Amino acid sequence: MLNPVVANRIVVLDTETTGLNPQEGHRIIEIGCVELVNRRLTGNRFHVYVNPGREIDQGAIEVHGITNEFLEDKQRFQDIATDFIAFIKGAELVIHNAPFDVGFINHEFALLDKQASTVEQLCTVFDTLTFARQKHPGQRNSLDALCRRYSIDNSHRELHGALL
Repeated sequence: MLNPVVANRIVVLDTETTGLNPQEGHRIIEIGCVELVNRRLTGNRFHVYVNPGREIDQGAIEVHGITNEFLEDKQRFQDIATDFIAFIKGAELVIHNAPFDVGFINHEFALLDKQASTVEQLCTVFDTLTFARQKHPGQRNSLDALCRRYSIDNSHRELHGALL
């Protein structure tokens, strides 16, 4: 179900990609979003795997475990873009290392339409990595390091995944 614009609406977002740089032709292969309203989980989420139309770098496969074969029958970004935009529009996006994810999303938008909106035009963005670096200067601030620091059990996670 698509969500109307709601005050105090937060969408926690993550992506997985074919590699590290959209300017080198790398693409999004997974988008995971969970919705909070008034800082409470609503149960609404947006989760898709995306066929990137290109091979995934081996190093990326080792990080997230998503294979080329798995993505063969998945939709392309253009097929999910309208629903994705409707889900995030008007929200505050919370993203760890936001420039990475936002850069990829904006690149996908531009591939669809050079005049397309950017993430920053659709919603606000809060970068948890920047926040963690300000709160814990000189310390490791990866998601794994933050989980250890705040006693969050992530032992079930072996690979990266957009909803994990």
